[in-house]
Amino acid sequence: MKCLLIASESAEVLFQWTDPEFQQNVQEQYGASQEEGHGLPAFEDSISTLFAPIIISCSTMVDRLCDSYTSFTTENNHIYVLHQFDECLYIAVNGDGEEGEGDLRRKIYVMKKMIEVMFGMVTLSSNLLRRELRPQDTEQRARLWKHLQSLLETYSQLRENDQSFLVEAVERLIHPTLCEQCIEFLERRLVQQLNGSVERAGEEVLHAFILIHTKLLAFYSSRNASSLSTSDLLTLIIMAQNMYPSNIDLDDPHPEWESNLGLPHQRHVSYPLCHPHQHLHLCVSAADKPVRGSTPVFEFVDPDVQMAEDSLQALEVPPPAPSTPRRVFLEVSLKDGLYPMMPHSMYCLPLWPGISLVMLTKIPTSAVAMSVYMFLEAFAKLEKRLSEGQEGSAASRGQPTIHDVRSKLDKFIKALGPSEIQSAQLQNVWTEFKNRAFSRGGPGFNRDLIPWCKNMKTQLCGIYRQCFLIESGKADIPQRLSPSLQERAQTMMQEKLMDWKDFLLVKSKRNITMVSYPDFPGLIHFICVDRSTGQMIAPSLNITERNTSELGKGPVAQFIKSKVWSLVSTTRRYLQKGYSTVTLRDGDFYFCYFLWFENETGYKLEAGDIPILPDDSAPIGMLAWDYYRKLLRYYSKNHQGEVVKCYELLTVHLGVIPTEIILQHCRQLASKLWEPSRNPLL
Repeated sequence: MKCLLIASESAEVLFQWTDPEFQQNVQEQYGASQEEGHGLPAFEDSISTLFAPIIISCSTMVDRLCDSYTSFTTENNHIYVLHQFDECLYIAVNGDGEEGEGDLRRKIYVMKKMIEVMFGMVTLSSNLLRRELRPQDTEQRARLWKHLQSLLETYSQLRENDQSFLVEAVERLIHPTLCEQCIEFLERRLVQQLNGSVERAGEEVLHAFILIHTKLLAFYSSRNASSLSTSDLLTLIIMAQNMYPSNIDLDDPHPEWESNLGLPHQRHVSYPLCHPHQHLHLCVSAADKPVRGSTPVFEFVDPDVQMAEDSLQALEVPPPAPSTPRRVFLEVSLKDGLYPMMPHSMYCLPLWPGISLVMLTKIPTSAVAMSVYMFLEAFAKLEKRLSEGQEGSAASRGQPTIHDVRSKLDKFIKALGPSEIQSAQLQNVWTEFKNRAFSRGGPGFNRDLIPWCKNMKTQLCGIYRQCFLIESGKADIPQRLSPSLQERAQTMMQEKLMDWKDFLLVKSKRNITMVSYPDFPGLIHFICVDRSTGQMIAPSLNITERNTSELGKGPVAQFIKSKVWSLVSTTRRYLQKGYSTVTLRDGDFYFCYFLWFENETGYKLEAGDIPILPDDSAPIGMLAWDYYRKLLRYYSKNHQGEVVKCYELLTVHLGVIPTEIILQHCRQLASKLWEPSRNPLL
């Protein structure tokens, strides 16, 4: 019994997703009320009828009380969570007890993030967003909604089964030798050839990365590219998984290898948690190798293990049709500031089942998006000052000043040309704005200008939509890597990984194996997250019918997994209330959670107060809303001039272990994860 709905203030459905149980319940409810001889109403109409009272009630409360619902529970224990983003109301419902308020709120924010990545700055205009989410053409609307529904289902599945999406951090496939080779290959062969080709049609490859299921094998960014935020990277992984879904069991051609990854007679190498570098170079020193006879805590297969090529029959996938790139809108951080929702093209090329190459390209007209954002920001600031009662010169001050914006916008409109209808509309509105704001006989900068600020923002979003969302056809077709160039990239990467593909599929399931705990008796599981880089490290928890995990197979392993998921949810609630340390006993288990800060030399900084958040605040994480970025900014205010890093550690011990031993384990584990050096591995 699950549902997620987006509606306008007039109760028009802009998007809906329901599970089969909720859909059946609605159809039974409204089908029974139909007159005899009439068919069932369209499901969309039934959903609209069902939610209309709630939507109208919310709008009424906002209009008359300037307040609204955030959540409520009905008599039949159905939970409703609501959130208003501008003029769009998001409603998430659960009636089977599997999700709480926090889960539903997180689902709402993730859906909003998906829409921002798909539609960019059009989301800043409610009128335009309504047109995008609810196209007049019913077939086009059905395709769009089906795609959004599929993305939501993919996310929900990943969050239920993948630890990286549970804690919202990227998990890297730990194999330093191969990773180094792949990064070098991406930089010196693949990206260099693509960017040097005349077939790239003006596009430039900025980022390229290899996914093994949801784990990152290698990531390369060109030197003039902005860093890719964790939020955007997690979203892209969801999109890649949605395009080419992973079936862990079917994608593994040799399940019997799984046991070989942790055999004690093989040679192993111990590596610390991966710290990414700006240019993502690999640094592996001889000091990383363990002394003969020592027992490493984390065991990885020796990269020199050779696999007989003729004995390994891979699952072959026929070459796909040339990829039609997806337009995605991602955050770009430059020297002159942060630019959200900048247009990129995303190419996802399947190499084999479970293994994909993803490339992000900069499109030739991306400078238009940067200009539009700069103008939108200027008009938003002006509107805010006017709303606060500032008038005249006080309202026009700021960086940049409205007078600077005037000259730049005149040049921008002139460069667009008058041929397009949207450009002509922008020109007309801008002319009227200037007459009111700058003319001697005009009213000047006062509250009467607020509607025109809103109108200017709508027109600018319209230009953005025209340039980056509307597939007008001929002008947009050449702006993509040619099919032959995509096939070349796919072939090059397949040749590079041909001897490794089967190993990588198995390795992705058992990324980190902990076959023994000589130093940590009673430790069952841990998750460690570097929130500064958005990366996590944890023993594998793949529990399927065919495969066993470190915890065994069957109900016991599944029980431990459910405890880990519950622990993460509990620690987030405490973190929301300002607690950075949590220890609790639950039956036969003892759970610990720690959040702490370090400087770049590894010195642990003094613990400070963590901000307390209201119950209806955005969910803690890095996918839909980067809580930890804001937390680092908050904490860094008292550490000016220092690079501050944030870490989290969650552990599960057997309850019979004395508390003082458990806490000692946590301290040792936290330090061992970053040994033997603090040089970035990736």
